[in-house]
Amino acid sequence: MRVISINVNGIHSAIEQGLFDWLAAQNADVICLQDTRASAYEMEAPEVQLYGYFCYACDAEQPEQGGVAIYTRIQPKAIITSLGFESSDRYGRYIQADFDKVSIASVLMPSGHKDDAELNQKFKLMDDLARYLDKQRRKRRDYIYCASLYIAHNKLDVKHWRDCQQDAGFLSPERNWMDEIIGTMGYVDALREVNREGELYSWWADSEQAELLNLGWRFDYQLLTQGMRRTVRSAKLSRQPRFSQHAPFSVDYDWVLSV
Repeated sequence: MRVISINVNGIHSAIEQGLFDWLAAQNADVICLQDTRASAYEMEAPEVQLYGYFCYACDAEQPEQGGVAIYTRIQPKAIITSLGFESSDRYGRYIQADFDKVSIASVLMPSGHKDDAELNQKFKLMDDLARYLDKQRRKRRDYIYCASLYIAHNKLDVKHWRDCQQDAGFLSPERNWMDEIIGTMGYVDALREVNREGELYSWWADSEQAELLNLGWRFDYQLLTQGMRRTVRSAKLSRQPRFSQHAPFSVDYDWVLSV
């Protein structure tokens, strides 16, 4: 099973830059998109349908901000878009597809880069989501959370980390939150299961930083429950081609998706 996750910074812009042409050649079973910036109505339009896939989306009250989507070759048993807390539901930050024995979700965190209000919104969602994830790990099924978190967990995950310790995305509370999710709760970082190298980034502020200097951050993850740990076979962050500020993140699992 191949799962691809990508924060598109607007699905229409990403499609114009060749996203669907690239995805059509990737043979993915499930594709999770974050930050679609499109209404539910827009996500039903023919131009955002990917041939051979079912498309499901969740939008924000203000669709130009946020929004997540899942494309899947197999029609899932159920789709969940509400977590029961405003920090997610109001802003279109979560969608989950349930299959046999495994659920796959697309998750979007606010970046916190804009101002203090957005950073506080991020901290609120972090608190709410942590409580939710703590409950989910006790259920008798496995989960894959394709999450654009705008948090670099470790020093390996950001270039020039010493200079970034006061920047949103590498603040102590954010990194401590990741420690709780991956350490205390036992969620698995799919990339680090198969690759411990540095300079594996998924976000760059601009094209020059991406192409010439690689001044990147790893903001994008596939977080797994323990039952999926041994199924991870390979993981890849694709610096090229790029369809937004974020790199596509592909993970291959030793798993056959079914309903």
